[in-house]
Amino acid sequence: MQKVERIVRIGLIGDYKPEVKAHAAIPLALELAAAAVACEVRYEWIPTTELDEHWENKLATYNALWSVPASPYASMQGALNGIRFAREHGIPLLGTCGGFQHMVIEYARNVLGLIEADHQEVNPDASLLLVTPLTCTLRETTDTFILTPSSLVAKAYGRHEITEQYGTCSYGLNAAFLSKFERSGMPVVGVDTDGIARIMELTSHPFYIGALFQPERSALRGEVHPLIKAYLHAALGYTSAR
Repeated sequence: MQKVERIVRIGLIGDYKPEVKAHAAIPLALELAAAAVACEVRYEWIPTTELDEHWENKLATYNALWSVPASPYASMQGALNGIRFAREHGIPLLGTCGGFQHMVIEYARNVLGLIEADHQEVNPDASLLLVTPLTCTLRETTDTFILTPSSLVAKAYGRHEITEQYGTCSYGLNAAFLSKFERSGMPVVGVDTDGIARIMELTSHPFYIGALFQPERSALRGEVHPLIKAYLHAALGYTSAR
């Protein structure tokens, strides 16, 4: 019997910089997870400026998208276009660090109707600052997170308390808007030990998860990450459903 190939095409939304540790880690993390779930991953970096126009055609061939760290992006709107495409078309999306920050901006603008929602790092004079500075910059640190038991994230980890690593993170979701996300179906599903939002997911989507930490860094230790394994499983599901 001929072997059926399990190939996943992943688009990495972000502006590749070889000196960024997360950018070096992501391909390794995908390769490790691919071996664990017995599939082949073919990934491509998608510069955000390429998504300013005609992004639908450019993204339609991917089985999953990843909104990657290292913002500000060359084109914030390009990144938001890619994120919106994944949300509206049911394409598995993982957003880490800056990617997570832009996931909440896209959702606020296009679902919650907060069209002025913005990022304080990019536009400090915006009328609605959705992503604002953390009380303390998180730089190359690890932290403990408590997960919502019923969440997709908790199912991926198989436990309700985890330890993860940040890169350099100075911004997060403005807590004043949390209730709007909760009521609309994009709740916080992971908090740090101070109860501050660190992970969110869209409950109506097959896999739409944003994390302020960087799970990809586990690959630098040669470890297969459970969240990235779950991401590839979702991509395989999307592949078979197309």
